[in-house]
Amino acid sequence: MPLRAVATFRYALRGIGFLFRALNVWVLAAATLLTIGAGLYFSISALEWCAVILAIALVWTAEGLNTALEQLTDLVSPQFHPLAGRAKDIAAGAVLLAALGAFCVGLVVFLPRVV
Repeated sequence: MPLRAVATFRYALRGIGFLFRALNVWVLAAATLLTIGAGLYFSISALEWCAVILAIALVWTAEGLNTALEQLTDLVSPQFHPLAGRAKDIAAGAVLLAALGAFCVGLVVFLPRVV
């Protein structure tokens, strides 16, 4: 691999490391492991795995972007500013929407097996 590609990969891994410094990410990690465990326990189909994996990836991506936006906002606006607060709220709302979507996928996949 060219050195630039290796460096890019290293920066991405470092970013994931930064993400794991946030407390709420550990809750997300636990939920991810529980979901994967439930998928293995219930032997969900390949198509169901695709839906679950995409839902998990969506929530992780939203959380990563939210965390990055929060840190960038804190850098450029250390004092409270209504627009900075609005940007953070919108990003947090996007995470909530992703989580609700993932929850709905979980209901569709797992609820019939539990009931």
